Amino acid sequence: MKILRILLIVFAATSLLNSCSYNFIVPEEVPVIDPDDPNAPQVSFANDIIPIFVNNNNCSSCHNGNQAPDLRAENAFAAINTSRYINTASPEESRIYKYCSPETTTHMRKKYNSAQAALVLAWIRQGAKNN
Repeated sequence: MKILRILLIVFAATSLLNSCSYNFIVPEEVPVIDPDDPNAPQVSFANDIIPIFVNNNNCSSCHNGNQAPDLRAENAFAAINTSRYINTASPEESRIYKYCSPETTTHMRKKYNSAQAALVLAWIRQGAKNN
């Protein structure tokens, strides 16, 4: 009886120790791009911003010409290159950044993740060029 009790305790302890696990969550890397630093990497509209709009139908699934702004790759710059969407004097107030930022409560569908929001903001701070 004693051996059965010891085996039961060992089995229970082993089960408890093996069932505990922790999945590490790697924090998202958010690029820090200083617009006043002349050596800072230039954010490219074609290479950095367009993929945010079109990859995985992120934005272009809804903003595909039926809903403004048209964020399909071939039309995106022309559609957002207005004072309605881009405010270079106060980049944080730009609608293309603020409306879909991770903290927003206004856009219910898809939002930028932190890294995407940082790239969009850096692009606006660098002059929102069609590069």
